[in-house]
Amino acid sequence: MSESPYNTDLDRNLANYQPLTPLTFLERAASVFPDQTAIVHGGLRRSYEEFYARSRQLASALAQRGVRRGDTVSALLANTPAMLECHYGVPMCGGVLHSINTRLDASVIAFQLDHAMSKIVIVDREFMPLMQEALKLTTVRPLVIQYDDAEFSGPETATDAQDYEAFLLMGDTEFAWMMPLDEWDAISINYTSGTTGDPKGVVSHHRGAYLLAQGNALTTSMAKHAVYLWTLPMFHCNGWCFPWTLSAIVGTHVCLRQVRAEPIWAALADEGVTHLCGAPIVMSLMISAPEEEKRKLEQTVQFFTAAAPPPEKLLADMKTAGFDVTHLYGLTETYGPAVVNDWHQYWSDLPPSEQAALKSRQGVRYLPLEGLDVLDPETMEPVPRDGKTMGEVMFRGNVVMKGYFRNPKATREAFGGGWFHSGDLGVRHPDGYIQLKDRSKDIIISGGENISSIEVEEALYRHPAIEIAAVVAMPHEKWGETPCAFVELVKGQTTDAASLRAWCKDQLAPYKVPGQFVFMPIPRTSTGKIQKFVLRDQASEIAHGKTKGEAPPKW
Repeated sequence: MSESPYNTDLDRNLANYQPLTPLTFLERAASVFPDQTAIVHGGLRRSYEEFYARSRQLASALAQRGVRRGDTVSALLANTPAMLECHYGVPMCGGVLHSINTRLDASVIAFQLDHAMSKIVIVDREFMPLMQEALKLTTVRPLVIQYDDAEFSGPETATDAQDYEAFLLMGDTEFAWMMPLDEWDAISINYTSGTTGDPKGVVSHHRGAYLLAQGNALTTSMAKHAVYLWTLPMFHCNGWCFPWTLSAIVGTHVCLRQVRAEPIWAALADEGVTHLCGAPIVMSLMISAPEEEKRKLEQTVQFFTAAAPPPEKLLADMKTAGFDVTHLYGLTETYGPAVVNDWHQYWSDLPPSEQAALKSRQGVRYLPLEGLDVLDPETMEPVPRDGKTMGEVMFRGNVVMKGYFRNPKATREAFGGGWFHSGDLGVRHPDGYIQLKDRSKDIIISGGENISSIEVEEALYRHPAIEIAAVVAMPHEKWGETPCAFVELVKGQTTDAASLRAWCKDQLAPYKVPGQFVFMPIPRTSTGKIQKFVLRDQASEIAHGKTKGEAPPKW
């Protein structure tokens, strides 16, 4: 086949080709709207000019301390201005941002720091004791920088860490920051929950971040100068790329250190918030707040949720309170949500129960995602669009990760057949909308946090009285799901739920501790495999009050 004549003597050059990167969004916002409020945090107000200058200053200071292209800079921070600055300042010097879940235990954080080969860590003062514990377990010895947030009034921790503001003063506000050499260059690494073995480091690139950040604005109908409230943790998939989206539309970040009802309602009313994201637990928190904490809103607020489908009553209560709720779906490997339950106007005329059923579906692909389907993982053929036949949800496109860091085997498996295999099982309806039906990796999503059932089971198996343990998701009105542990005891041993709960609290992060312990013979197949689908049904019955957990058997 001869080459197209349009490819002759029409090569890329500096005038007609630049690598895509979301870092340019901030530069443009600061140059066009320098006085526009970029960040609100308590009494703090920062303009885009200040935001851009501080991000460049951070990049300069990091470069002076030896951060080069491809070096990892880790951040253990709350939803604060410093976390926003890291999303720009770290990649501006060529570094790769590693945002750490603040709810993890020290051993998991230590694994991530070692695996990512962290060169510098920036730590909120509240989490300094946790970081100090983690660093005792690492082989890397990163420079530690402490961020003191004025909104945190907790105790001081003895540390020799460098002060964040003093570190910034070492940098140049006019620093000539680096464009990526290639838009395929890594911009961040985020770790999965580690459902089988150690967590995997998901590497994202500048191109994908650029495209999903713009896709967010299109998907959520964000107008210029929209106001976004940070209830979603920024450590979750880089805050679903919204730290970059807001610069693209020159919007305002309203930071919120803690997700509590009163400050949420105050921000919604006083700052004119237009958009926020979060798990259904955030909605429940807001709706169940005392009436004196709630505020009447002058604007309709767009709320985007991406965990278990909210109950019908909660959706109705949110609508009454002035919120328009949209269901999203995605994974760390897709930069956060890349699927949206795009709402058809006529659906709003349907009965509430039908609307709730429609809202429970995950939906269709974002504009920057090229392919979304439900395929038979064996044949790689699409399943029938009948809303019944299950297959594996798979993604293809520019907002799919580069791969798993230092894990070529897992990367090859994830991209088998030219699709990214999500591991989630679902159906496709006749109108093309997908709906999840199960999680092949048995992940439990509680309050928006991913919990590995295997990790919880391993903690239980370490208890001397437990012979067999199986953990599944139990529906929960507040959290969406919580772990439910089914256990068989060693013959001659006794224990109770309170003892096991205390055991798990010593082994796991608090949100991973099972909410229910059921003592019973574990159902298994003829080959000895645990029948988790049976246990899920029983957990659902317990949650809805149809049956009760059994008392510990007496041997």
